[in-house]
Amino acid sequence: MIETTTESIDDFLHHKVTDRLVADVERVVRAAAAAEITPRFRQLAAHEIEEKSAPHDLVTVADKRAEEYLTRELAALLPGSCVVGEEAVAADPTTYEAIRAAAPVWIVDPVDGTRQFVHGDPGFCTLVALALDGVVVASWTYAPALDEFAVAVRGRGARLDGRVLPAGSPTPGADLRVATSHPDYTTDDQKRALLGLRTDGVAPRPCGSAGLEYLAVARGDLDAVAFSWELAWDHAAGLLLVEEAGGAHLTRAGVPFAITGGNALPFTAARDAATARRVAGLLSAGA
Repeated sequence: MIETTTESIDDFLHHKVTDRLVADVERVVRAAAAAEITPRFRQLAAHEIEEKSAPHDLVTVADKRAEEYLTRELAALLPGSCVVGEEAVAADPTTYEAIRAAAPVWIVDPVDGTRQFVHGDPGFCTLVALALDGVVVASWTYAPALDEFAVAVRGRGARLDGRVLPAGSPTPGADLRVATSHPDYTTDDQKRALLGLRTDGVAPRPCGSAGLEYLAVARGDLDAVAFSWELAWDHAAGLLLVEEAGGAHLTRAGVPFAITGGNALPFTAARDAATARRVAGLLSAGA
């Protein structure tokens, strides 16, 4: 990865990530959902649902068409940028490498929580993040069925429907509420690490849509997440949302999660730095 100075990120934020761009991206995300996702919610035909490479890893016509819409419109908003989308990478894995390149990159998950979407559960969302040289500078999280829209810009805070998001700290004396990866999608080593959370003072539960779990942390409804996979489209938007709400993230090695990969898994994102350190320590102890 090309080295990036703080000044170059600051310059990009000042000159490119303007209020107008932030608003334009929100408009595009809402339009993509209105055109390609919402009309198919609870209306999918059997032939519009497919399994990808792994059993239960679903993709629908809504995922594909929403990503096509977002890819076209987002690239037009920022000349010289590229798009890394979940469905495009499924078709050509080499496109994922753009996350590690120097050009600005839009990281897109058109329907995060496809299983919920297929089953008619409103717990799904569209995730978009903008990154430069591996640093996420802005993110958009839209849950159309719940009518919630969260935006974060590095150094400018996080907002949900225009209201500032303060993640706050866990309730003293209460069990930590932690959403975790499902055991079916973890290696044996990761299972052992996650078992570290099965201790007094912690209340783990299986996660739903990753994007909405991050939003729950950012709004203070959940204390932490502990995830065992590192695909950027699932995490980039939510990690910045949690950071800008006052939270923190750490891998099992005790360093922040990198969207470019190579992380010691599982990792955590939490409402505050102390909680992140505690959860990361439990993950390391369980390994």
